[in-house]
Amino acid sequence: MIVIDIPNDFTKTPGWRTYEDGPFSGQEFFDKLLKNGFEKAKSKDVKLKIILDGSNGYTTSFLNEAFRLLGEAFGADKVWDRLVIISNEVPKYIERIKKGLYAMEKK
Repeated sequence: MIVIDIPNDFTKTPGWRTYEDGPFSGQEFFDKLLKNGFEKAKSKDVKLKIILDGSNGYTTSFLNEAFRLLGEAFGADKVWDRLVIISNEVPKYIERIKKGLYAMEKK
């Protein structure tokens, strides 16, 4: 299993949607960690575990952008089947991630 612990591997204070919105955006997270982590998990045929707990919280736009980009790049169903998301502190983040992941398919 490949693990990305957002608060420890990226930041405890995630930002907004894009680089233009400021530091630690969802777009930056996708570019710097999420895309490569997913590619590595895919190549090894293992799950990608995303740990959300331990941060100062996430904006919907951060989660939506990072996982929308991932779904767009690799296909929402393929991504969702490979993810393990840990969000014990705020369980509703998991549904937000799923909505972001499938956002492009609804257009």
